Amino acid sequence: MLTPATVPASQYPDGMADQGYRVAVVGATGQVGTLMLRLLREREFPASEIVPFASARSAGRVLEGTAPDGGDLTVQPLTEDTIQGFDLALFSAGGSTSAEWAPRFVQAGAVVIDNSSRWRMQDDVPLVVAEVNPDALAEHHGIVANPNCSTMQMVVALKPLHDAAGIERLVISTYQAVSGTGRRAVDELLDQSHALLHERPVEPPSAYAHQIAFNALPHAGSFAAGEDHTDEERKLINETRKILGDPAIRVSATCVRVPVVNGHSEAVNVQTREPLSPERARELLTAAPGVTVIDDPAQARYPLAIDASGSDEVFVGRIRRDPGHERALDLWIVADNLRKGAATNAVQLAEQLHERDLLRPRAGASSNPQ
Repeated sequence: MLTPATVPASQYPDGMADQGYRVAVVGATGQVGTLMLRLLREREFPASEIVPFASARSAGRVLEGTAPDGGDLTVQPLTEDTIQGFDLALFSAGGSTSAEWAPRFVQAGAVVIDNSSRWRMQDDVPLVVAEVNPDALAEHHGIVANPNCSTMQMVVALKPLHDAAGIERLVISTYQAVSGTGRRAVDELLDQSHALLHERPVEPPSAYAHQIAFNALPHAGSFAAGEDHTDEERKLINETRKILGDPAIRVSATCVRVPVVNGHSEAVNVQTREPLSPERARELLTAAPGVTVIDDPAQARYPLAIDASGSDEVFVGRIRRDPGHERALDLWIVADNLRKGAATNAVQLAEQLHERDLLRPRAGASSNPQ
């Protein structure tokens, strides 16, 4: 792994760190990249400058109101010249772009937070969720990986249970929104729904293998040759173990794509190593950072995807004993897959890197990368 020339902000002369960081957002015109730009501004991340990057066909596009001061930003192309002089780069541009350009940003002196699957399982790249394992950031060598959205929301809820009683086995069924696939999939769901409601022919699907409207597809992600699990399912299995630091956890996962625009839902069966009552689990989750418990099924109060959309919290409900096992609990976990599942965690990690003096600010940076 390439190592950037990084110096903790605390070692800079007085006042230099206060001038802020130069931040690149790669994939800035996509759903997650757009949200990253907004969250950097809303959460007042200490940036002296934010530069959006995207594909060559988007270069020159003006993104209105996305600058830290509310002004406009102009999309830049990725070139050796334009990537120089950054302290931090947030990536949400796909695995191939991350594979090529993340190391180049690192060589140029930046720390990269990457939202693709390219670096997650590499041994020397920390895979980090802000509320779960932030200490792992200290082990970075230039690249920090953001987990898969389904893994992300689940481990926020599992962390306090794992700390209290250990986790022996997980059986997971996800119900994943189409926004996780991208804008084309959202449009496809809406177009198909409109056609069906108006008794018109449905166009052949392109985002998915089958019609998604009024349907459920047991096929979230892609099947590799000879593989009977999708890549989404493998991510849940492997990333959960890495983030929780426990390779012994046994994981069974089925990922389902459902006709929901935004917000992933998960039914998770948690078999603990030590006894843990539903009441104690509820107490632990109520006290956990980033978690909101909504659990009154008698009053039809439990987490819903439409309520989680637009929030940065992970919502947990239906906390109950599994009648088939004395050390197993069932949980229902819901979160906004674009926010906490992607953009929010990336910005939270940037904040943690700043707070832990793991970024290097540059004074007097030009507003036009050379």
